[in-house]
Amino acid sequence: MNQVTKLLHTRYRVNDLERTVAFYRDVLGLREIKRHRSPRGSELVFLQTPGSEELIEITCFPGSGPVQVQPDLTHLAFEVASLEAFGQHLAAQGLKYSDGPTTSSSGTTFAFIDAPEGYEIELIQKVKGGG
Repeated sequence: MNQVTKLLHTRYRVNDLERTVAFYRDVLGLREIKRHRSPRGSELVFLQTPGSEELIEITCFPGSGPVQVQPDLTHLAFEVASLEAFGQHLAAQGLKYSDGPTTSSSGTTFAFIDAPEGYEIELIQKVKGGG
């Protein structure tokens, strides 16, 4: 069959690679898997969420001009055990939710935080015992 079989990674291009990697590592708890420079000169850092196989590629390529992320263009969504506990973690780092927490009609609760450079992160607390 000629179909894709697996999501390998998602890429976000940024202006400040180290600031963004620090946010994903220190605030979200992602682990840096590998880092290298591409043949065209991009700096690439691959990050992984505990419990997931997929990677997030953060890249910086100044030669292609500055990154300007328009509002509500895209976001990454991560599951958390408790939005209340994660909110306390954010507060300890001088951060807060930009929207929410909000509980949906299904009982799932979600909130958003702003990542560096305008990218948005959705955090989802699923209903206990639900999918």
